[in-house]
Amino acid sequence: MIPIQNLLNKIKWDKRENPSDYTLFYFDRILNKLISIPYNNIKRLEGSFMVLDNEEETNIPLHRVRKVIKNDKIVWERK
Repeated sequence: MIPIQNLLNKIKWDKRENPSDYTLFYFDRILNKLISIPYNNIKRLEGSFMVLDNEEETNIPLHRVRKVIKNDKIVWERK
């Protein structure tokens, strides 16, 4: 399985990919559930974090990402 950071960079930089086709799911420890976010909500990657573009910047550790789907098909999943 490709490391999540490599996959996120591929989605961003590979001209054959359309980032709006992707949705990420990460585990929120406070809410104790999976949260889905469109790939386009990622403002940038910083080291081992993704920074979300919302009212205030939210840093999500990449190890919290549980799966990535493209057009309703799982393309990456952490077991």
